[in-house]
Formats: sequence, structure tokens, C-alpha cells
Amino acid sequence: MNIIEILKKDYQRFPRDQTYEIYAKDVYFKDPMTEFRGIKRYQAMIGFMSHWFQNIQMELHHIEQIGDRLETRWTLSWTTPLPWQPHIAISGRSELMLNDQNLIISHIDYWDCSRWDVLQQHFSS
Repeated sequence: MNIIEILKKDYQRFPRDQTYEIYAKDVYFKDPMTEFRGIKRYQAMIGFMSHWFQNIQMELHHIEQIGDRLETRWTLSWTTPLPWQPHIAISGRSELMLNDQNLIISHIDYWDCSRWDVLQQHFSS
């Protein structure tokens, strides 16, 4: 199975049963909220999301490979466990870089909204 097919399946079942073997041990991750290096930290971040958020869905709109770079467009949504149960959605894109072994060495997420916009979703009706 090629990496695009693996990622398509991972997006469908996100955050459960992710294929961490496609990432390099020292993978670099960055999004508007955090930045770190290492597969253990990446797994911990996914674990945090699956533990604290509810009804998580990752809808993949587009994926393509251009040489050693993968580009995706997606919408991530969830319910935050607050008494009023706000439903949050973030659309964005990811750039993933591959090494010579076809492992992901860099995963950078770009959101189509600001962190402030995400916070406001928690309090809008």
C-alpha cells in the first residue's frame, strides 16, 4: 500500500489506529498551537485529542504527492467537553515531507482561520 492510501485511511479513522510507522522517529510537527520534534510527542498529541475531545472527525478533501512532498486539504471537527457542548471546525492544509525511505520527516499544518477564531467558536451560538 502506498503512502497516499495509508494517509487516506488514517484520515478516515482519525484519531484512532493511526499508522505511526510512516513517520520518522524524529518527525518535525508544527501547527498554529504547537511545535515539537519526535514521534512519541506526535503520538501523545493525538492521544490527548482522542482523550479530551468528542466526536472527532477529519474530513480529507484533497491529497496529492509532488516529488518528496505531500499536500492535503482537510476539515477537522470535534465537540469540546464543556457544559454547552460546542461543535468546533477548523479547515486547513498540511504539508508533509518525505525522506529517502519514504517516511514523513516533517508535518506542518496551516489553518484557514486564526487561533482566536477557534476560541470564538466555543462561545458563539
